[in-house]
Amino acid sequence: MVDAALAATGTIQARTRLLPARVVAYLLLAGRLFTELGYQQVWRKLTAGLSPMPVAHPSVGALSQARRRLSAKPLRWLFDLLRGPAAVGAAAGVRWRGLGVCAINGTTLSVADTPQNLGAFTTQPGHHGGSGYPLLRLVALVACGTRSLIDAAFGPPPPGRRPCATG
Repeated sequence: MVDAALAATGTIQARTRLLPARVVAYLLLAGRLFTELGYQQVWRKLTAGLSPMPVAHPSVGALSQARRRLSAKPLRWLFDLLRGPAAVGAAAGVRWRGLGVCAINGTTLSVADTPQNLGAFTTQPGHHGGSGYPLLRLVALVACGTRSLIDAAFGPPPPGRRPCATG
């Protein structure tokens, strides 16, 4: 699926690199399993079983540049491929009167304070100058019985609403 996503989005690297696009995609997917770790620590976990083989030891900067080079396009393509309700039988909580049971939930997340993010998202207001980081509003639609993610959307928090960490 990762190879198909890279081909479909035109993000396969043009030249051989220390960190090919396919490897970077796996690094970003593994990063979601270890959200408390930085890129280098995730890289170590991802390559831990390859110790008899020669393994690259990229710097934090190299990993960050590789992520930017890859962009979000292949991960969005994978999300679009995999999202939607899971196919299940008559498990409890999946259907009510023939309709799928779903929940909508939202939250705000701090994102990097890059010029692009500061232009698109607002910072949280406060008595001492705000949070400093732009806030992104994330809203997800989830199938209750299977906990499968049907869809998600993100953008700036609504104007006039004070964003909070719990949604």
